[in-house]
Amino acid sequence: MKTLAITSAIAAAVMLSACASSPSMPSFNQQALPATVQVPAGHKVAMETVGAGDITYECKLKKDSADQFEWTFIGPDAQLTDRGGMNVGKYFGPPATWQSNDGSKVTATQLAVAPAGAGNIPSQLVKANPAMGNGAMMGVKYIQRVATRGGVAPAGMCGAGNAGAKEKVQYQADYIFWKAA
Repeated sequence: MKTLAITSAIAAAVMLSACASSPSMPSFNQQALPATVQVPAGHKVAMETVGAGDITYECKLKKDSADQFEWTFIGPDAQLTDRGGMNVGKYFGPPATWQSNDGSKVTATQLAVAPAGAGNIPSQLVKANPAMGNGAMMGVKYIQRVATRGGVAPAGMCGAGNAGAKEKVQYQADYIFWKAA
């Protein structure tokens, strides 16, 4: 009887583990996200990743200004891991590019952003361009950036005295890749 209970407990744990890491079962609720960054109906999760790395900002003259400066987004440099922590690719730019370890990659165009809390870059929805190379990125239609932590522009001084200075800011976000259902 004790063996049956242990076997049942192990089977339940394995099933829960499989469900938690299944790429077809997102670890978040679309309806809990702001409508602007929800993926349109008719799509399914193809891959869930966690991106962790840096975003580079540069102190530059504000657009259409002769004497005001601001920290300007230059680009990301992050490693992508699966839910189990295994490295599956990288995210870099510009242009914003998600590349799988199998060599396939995709660039995308931003459709919408939504606030993600103080000190965090916003959630984002992008429309993928056709993939380059055969592999995991083939058929990706949308990419969501959710569960963001950090990554906002530096709080330090940005002015004529340090124009051109670059700073890297650490961040983490979930990148969810969607294909047609």
